[in-house]
Amino acid sequence: MKKRHLLLNSLALLIMLSTWLGGCNSTQKEEVIYKDYDLSKPEKFNMPESLFEISGITFVDGKADTIYAVQDEEGKIFRLAWDIPKQLHAKFGKKGDYEDVAIMNGQAYILKSNGTIYALPMAEVVFEEPEQVKELKGRLPKGEYEGMYADAASGDLYVICKNCTEDNSKNSVTGYIFKPGPDSTSAPRTFSINVDQIKAITGKVSRGFRPSGLAKNPLTNDWYIISAVNKLLVVTDSQWKVKDAFPLNGNMFMQPEGIAFDKAGNLYISNEGDDLFSGNILKFKKIK
Repeated sequence: MKKRHLLLNSLALLIMLSTWLGGCNSTQKEEVIYKDYDLSKPEKFNMPESLFEISGITFVDGKADTIYAVQDEEGKIFRLAWDIPKQLHAKFGKKGDYEDVAIMNGQAYILKSNGTIYALPMAEVVFEEPEQVKELKGRLPKGEYEGMYADAASGDLYVICKNCTEDNSKNSVTGYIFKPGPDSTSAPRTFSINVDQIKAITGKVSRGFRPSGLAKNPLTNDWYIISAVNKLLVVTDSQWKVKDAFPLNGNMFMQPEGIAFDKAGNLYISNEGDDLFSGNILKFKKIK
């Protein structure tokens, strides 16, 4: 009987040890997932009423002193300093569904959901009624677009589909790369994200992947793609191979529409407001 008790105690000890080791492994995996950013500990900047429906955000050359933003309804580009709710704006167009903003080489670009892009010099953004606004139509196939990124080094704009007829978002999502100059007539280059690679990490895309923003991490050259529909942050390498995917807490990420990095590698995600909460921008400091 004593031997039996010793055996049972040994088995119980082994079970407790394996459970503890399993917990340690889970913790280690969690640390790997959040090795660059702790997505549970942001600094939060609540938006003024004018940016209740904030969508895209960006910086000039990664300088975090001024945030540039657009919202879903008004044809305005807003600028404001971190944690200072006073904003200034320039009206570039009529009311419409504007989704993202990008800046490179002295030009601001605003993406409309139908793929039309508005361009104006940064020198004009300081005026409430800028005069040198150009409308770039027909650069992208018909579809619904929400995410855009400007690469100053190459002079290219990257625009990713949210819902395009050429895609089956359960299998792949297409993006387009092109020069935004008014005289550019060359067809855009394409890239694609394999949704099966996301499915292998998370089941959040069983009904398809619907991106709402993208940005390149200046320290790693990885792409970070946000989805408000899927409540998901996907990370790919520079060749668009999926490296990781992070489910986002809906209590914190109400409607994540925009994403950007500053030159120090800090991550910013903007959220549209709802009936109870104002829109906001969440800042996640790069973990050293």
